[in-house]
Parts: sequence; structure tokens; C-alpha cells
Amino acid sequence: MTMGPSIRSIQDVADKHLCSGCGVCAYLQPGLISMEDEPDRGLRPLVRPLPDGSPGDTSPALAACPGIGLSRLGADPDSQHLSELWEGWGPVIELWEGYAADPEVRHAASSGGIATALALHCIDEESMHGVLHIRARQDVPYLNKTVLSRTRVEMLEATGSRYAPASPCDRLDLVEEAPEPCVFIGKPCDVAALSMARRLRPELDRQVGLTIAIFCAGTPSTRGTLEMLSSMGIDDVKDVESIRYRGNGWPGPAEAVVQTPQGQVSRTLTYEESWGEILQKHRQWRCYVCADHTGEFADVAVGDPWYRPIPPDEPGRSLVVVRTERGRQLVNAAISSGSLRLERVSPDILPASQPNLLRAEGATWGRTVATRMVGVASPRYRNFRLLPIWWRHLSGLEKTRSILGTFRRVITKRLYRRASPDNQAHDRKVSV
Repeated sequence: MTMGPSIRSIQDVADKHLCSGCGVCAYLQPGLISMEDEPDRGLRPLVRPLPDGSPGDTSPALAACPGIGLSRLGADPDSQHLSELWEGWGPVIELWEGYAADPEVRHAASSGGIATALALHCIDEESMHGVLHIRARQDVPYLNKTVLSRTRVEMLEATGSRYAPASPCDRLDLVEEAPEPCVFIGKPCDVAALSMARRLRPELDRQVGLTIAIFCAGTPSTRGTLEMLSSMGIDDVKDVESIRYRGNGWPGPAEAVVQTPQGQVSRTLTYEESWGEILQKHRQWRCYVCADHTGEFADVAVGDPWYRPIPPDEPGRSLVVVRTERGRQLVNAAISSGSLRLERVSPDILPASQPNLLRAEGATWGRTVATRMVGVASPRYRNFRLLPIWWRHLSGLEKTRSILGTFRRVITKRLYRRASPDNQAHDRKVSV
């Protein structure tokens, strides 16, 4: 990946606003790098100096960093891929819609529970060791941590989207050291980071049994969650016992359980109030210049089938994008075992379900052009057809906003300044 002369280290990636917070750098160089939460930006690498005070060489970690750019493995689809989806959605072999057969998994999950049910199938029926994913920290429920789950109970405790910073790649060592292959569940950037790390670490590659990506419209900072809690009337976050961003219905409410002198009390906001009015405004800058919102580097990707109105009492359903032969085999095995209840759907269901993600991908072309015009670092993409998407799927107003709006964000977000540790020292409070 060509990164440009200004990106020479992991510190450069963080300082120049290109970090996605995946944590792969902390996995590849754990003695040098750890992930810490900056409430207004997200999880960021803390690069420690060497004992003599000099900076360490982070080029091994930089080789797997998705923040500086991504490269599709080919410029054109092969015979097994759906050619009509290639331009905007990457490799797609099969497209399904459905839900987890386990009603408890289906209800608790963000939509149809496919990621959880497929992962459990891999443990129960395919002899995989466990699932590397994220869940809420018990001591600080508004923060996330990476865990390796091995049971249904553990997986159920972690259901529901976590609209907060997460670094699931920081503990890929748990997969590498596992006695049997494992499942990995993460955001598209997390799976992309894993795919690059696998090329660097053959021992890791052998231990990855399946990768599942969750469709992603961007990661809000911790400040977003704190604002959401404030909107719920919660004055002291230390009183919060648990947080769910959605789930227990489709899409389900955001819910915080708070300890009061009278006992535990539940505070809620609708999905439209929490995500639509609060959280999405706090998305990190790197998400605005992301070309992969649907997990192109995963074996299987899952998202919401928003192609039709969803009645308030409708059980959850998921869209399942099978991207690799490995993914196809395991999805079909999970259908045969009774873990998943799926039906094949036509290719047009994907763009009809997620038109905003397609337009976001197109807007990335305008945004990266604008940042380069003013000398701000931007990711590099190879074999992505961003310009045709920008041209065909964005209105004239959206095209203009993708460029002129970026000039405004460069100023308001101070993207022209390095986000150095000295500038952000007051934010570096919570180690993960």
C-alpha cells in the first residue's frame, strides 16, 4: 500500500487523523504500543518511547494498518462473484435474508442475530475454539473490551451493537495462541486489518476459522455515549450499571440501567433519538473517508435489510452477504444444522437496503480529493471504484457537499493540525 512520504509511523497515522482504532498495531507490537481512549476522538495507539528515550520502529505494525488505505485483491470480479454488485459492494457470492433460529439470540441481537448464531454454530458444530469480539466493560459499561467467548451465555451477554470505540484486533494473540481455529467478529476496518495481519503472521492465519463483518456507518467517540447518557437524564456516569445501544427488538431502543437510592432504573431513547440525533454526530473523521462500510474483506458480512418499512413489533431480520467460499460453506452448513433460517434474495436487495452506505462510499472520493487539495492526509484506495460511484449515485448537491463540506470540516475539526499526544494529553484518561 502506497502511504505517501508523510506517513512513516503509527504515531503519524494517529496524529494525522487516519487511525480507525482497530488495535492491530497493539497486537503486532505489544511491547511498544497500547490502545487508549481519547473521549473526543476514539481509541488511539499510545506509542511508548524506547528505554533510551528514542522512538521505536513501528513499521511492522504500519504494514497492517487499514487507516492509511485499503486494496481490493482484484480490479474485476471473477466468475463466482455477482458482477452487478462488484462496483459498490465488492465480492459477493450469495445474498441471503433471515434470522437466528434461536429466538433468544434473535431477540437480543441488533437485528436477526446472524453473527451470534453463525459464530455459535462454528463452536458447536465445526469444533472451533471460540469467538474474538467485543463487549462492554463491567467496570466502565460505556467502554468496550475485547474478549474471547466460548459459550452461548457469553455470546448472549455481548449481543447488540456497540456504538462506541472498540479495538478487537488488539487481542488477536488470543486467536493465534488458541488450540483450534476461532471466529472473528468486527467492523469492516477491523476485518481488513486482520486480513493484512494474516499475511504477515502465518501462525495467525492458520488459526482464523471465519471472519464476520458488521455493516458500519461510522464509529462514534466516547463523547457521543456521554452525551447520550446526559440526554437520558443521567448526571453521574458512575451510576450506570449497563448500556445497550440497540437490540431486544428491531432495531430496539438505547437503554441504560442506572443505580439509584430507590434501586435500579432503566432510561431509554429510541434508535432515531440515540443514533440519529446524537451518536452519529460524534463519528471519528476517519469514518468520513472510509471506502468499505460493508465488510468487503470478510468471509461473511451482515447488516440490516432496510429496504422496507419495519413495523414496531416485527422480529429482527438480517441481510447476509457471503463473500468467500469459506463463508459460503459455513453459512450453508449453519442452515443445514438448523442454526440459521435464511432465504436467498436477489442482488438488488443489497443496494435497496443500504443506499446511504453506497452514497457514503461515493462521497469518499470527493472528500479524499478535497483533503489532498489542502494538504491534509487521506487514505489511499486501490481497485475501489469510488469515482464512478460518486458520479452515478450522488446528486449534484451531494457531489458539491462531498468536496466543499470537506473544506469546512478541515477547519472545524482542525484536520490541518497534528493531533499530537501533547495536544491530547488531557483526553488520555482511560487505558484499555
